[in-house]
Amino acid sequence: MNYFSDAPEWQYLFKNAINWDTIIPLYYPSFPTTHGFNNKEELISFFEQILETTGKWAGETVKARAMELDEVGCAKVRPDGSVELLEPIQKTYLEAKQLEIFGASVDEKYGGMGLPIAVSMVLFEQIARACISTSTQIGFFTSIVDMIERFCDEETKSRLIPQIVAGTLSGSMCLTEPDAGSDVGALRATAEKQSDGTYLLNGTKMFITNAGGGLGFILARIKGAPEGLSGISLFLAEEKVNGKQNYRVTKIEEKMGMHGSMTCEVVYENTIASLVGQENEGFKIMLHLMNEARISVGLQSIGGIEAGLDIARSYTEVRKQFGKRVIDLPLFRRNFNDWETEQDAFRALMMDTISSFDIFQRLDLKQRHTNDLSDIEKRLFKHHHEIVRARTPLVKYSGSEMYATLSTKAIQSLGGYGYMKEYEVERIHRDCFGSLLYEGTSQIQALMAMKDYVKKVMRNPAKYVQGIVTGHPIGNIAEKSEFKKTYLNLQYDFQKNFASLVLNCFTPESGLLNKLSHLNDYLNKEYWQDSEKLEKVMTHAETLCQALTMLEMIQVLGKHAEKDPARKKLFQNYLLLALPRLEAIYKDWELRA
Repeated sequence: MNYFSDAPEWQYLFKNAINWDTIIPLYYPSFPTTHGFNNKEELISFFEQILETTGKWAGETVKARAMELDEVGCAKVRPDGSVELLEPIQKTYLEAKQLEIFGASVDEKYGGMGLPIAVSMVLFEQIARACISTSTQIGFFTSIVDMIERFCDEETKSRLIPQIVAGTLSGSMCLTEPDAGSDVGALRATAEKQSDGTYLLNGTKMFITNAGGGLGFILARIKGAPEGLSGISLFLAEEKVNGKQNYRVTKIEEKMGMHGSMTCEVVYENTIASLVGQENEGFKIMLHLMNEARISVGLQSIGGIEAGLDIARSYTEVRKQFGKRVIDLPLFRRNFNDWETEQDAFRALMMDTISSFDIFQRLDLKQRHTNDLSDIEKRLFKHHHEIVRARTPLVKYSGSEMYATLSTKAIQSLGGYGYMKEYEVERIHRDCFGSLLYEGTSQIQALMAMKDYVKKVMRNPAKYVQGIVTGHPIGNIAEKSEFKKTYLNLQYDFQKNFASLVLNCFTPESGLLNKLSHLNDYLNKEYWQDSEKLEKVMTHAETLCQALTMLEMIQVLGKHAEKDPARKKLFQNYLLLALPRLEAIYKDWELRA
C-alpha cells in the first residue's frame, strides 16, 4: 500500500487544497530554481514524487514494523541515565535518514532539502497512518530543528542542526512536572546563572516524550523570578557535556498505548544549560513549539482515523452476516458513510490549516532573521497567523476526539475480532489516548478556543453586535455562491446563539429587549472579570469548540466545492452531519446557560 499514489483524496488535496501560488515564491523566489525546476508545476511534481517514495515506505515498511515496535518498545534506560534505542526504532531511523526525512524542511545550508513545510507535514501524516508511535519519535527531529533555527544563535545552529539532519541527535520539549501539568505556571524547576553566562538547572520533569534524544528545551524559573507564567524562562541543555551525562533519564513510563514512543522522567542536577531568548520569556517561546505540536497532533489523528477505517473497510467488505457483506447491511452502510464523511471533512480542514501554517511559519522565520517583510508579506503574515491561531486548538481538540471515537467504531466493525491483537485496530485505538492527552488535553484546547473567541469579540463588541444585525440571512439573498451563502447563514446562527448564551449567563434582566440593550456592555472586559459568571460561560467551552470546528470545516469544504463541482457531494454529506449537531449545541446553550 502506498499512502500517496494509492490515495486519490491525498493526491487531490495536495494539488488543490494547498496555496502553492503563495507558498512556492516564499521558498523559490525565481525560476529556474538552483536545482533546475522551471515552473510551479515541475516543483509540485517533484514534491509528489517525494511523497510517493515516503508513502511507499510508510505504507509498507513502517506499517509492517508497527506491531513489533509496539511489543518490543522504543528504548531502555542504562545505569548512567542515558538511553539505549532498541532495534525496531533503530532500523526506522536509519531508513528515515536514507530517505532524508529528518532534513526534509531544513535549510540546505545545514544539510537539509529545504522543502516547504506543507510537504513535510503530509509526509508526517503518512508515518502516523502507519504507526502513531513512529511519527511521534520522528516528529521530534524536525520540531527541535525548527526551534533551534528560529530561536538559537548561529554557532548553536551550525553545530547541532547537521547532527539532527544526520539522524544522530534529536530532542524533547520539557514542560510537565509532577505537580505542574496543564498548570505550567506552577512548575518548580530552577535555574541559577553562572559567571560564564550559562545556567545550572535543578528539578524533575515527567511524561517527557523522547527525553533520551540528546537535547532538551526546558522550562525553568530563574531564582528570584516572579511566580506564574511571567517568571518562566526557556533553556537548551545537551545530554552529554564533555562526554558525561548532563541530565539523567530515570524512567521510561509503561503506557496503555504508544509503546513505541519513549515517555520519560528526567532529573536535572546542576545541569548546564544556555538561555534561549530573554529571561522570563520562556513560555511565550515554548508556545511556538507547542502550537506546532498541536497541529501535528491533528495530523496524527487523521492518520489514526485513516488506519482504523482502512481495517474496518477491508474487513467488512469480506465478512458476511445475514447473507450479505457487513458493509452492505443498511445500518452499517449508513454509519460507515458518516464515519468516512467525518474523516474526509477533517482531512480537508487539516490540509487548509497546514497551508496557512506553512505561510505563517516561513514569514515568521524571515521576520525573525531579517525583520524585513514587504507590505504584501506583512498582510499575508497577519492573515495566516490569525487563521493558524484560531485553528490550532480546534484541530487538536476535534482531531483527537474524532480519532478516539472513530477508532472505537472501527473496533466495533470487526466485532470480537476487533478486540484481538491479531487485528491491529486494537493497537490503533490504544494509541489514540496519547493524542487526547499530550500537548494539552481536549479541555485545555476547548478553553483556549473559548478564550481566543471571546478576546476577538471583546476587541470590538459594537462590531460584533452590528454583525449579528447585518448578517441576517435576508442580507445574503444576493450571494451567488450557494456554498458561501450556506456558510454565512450558519455563521449568523452561531453568532446569534453565542450572543444569547452570553446574555443568559451575564444579565439579570428579563426580556429579550432588555437583554439586547445591554449586550454591548456584557461583551466588555469588566463583565468578564466576574468569576462566577465567567465560569458559567466557560462550562460551554467544549461545545463552543465543536461548533467553531464544524463551521471551519463547512467553510473549507464550501471553498473546495466552489472550485470543483465533484467536491459538492462531500460538502452536502457533511452538512447532513453538522446541522443537527449545531442545533443540539444551541439547544444546550439555551437550556443550561
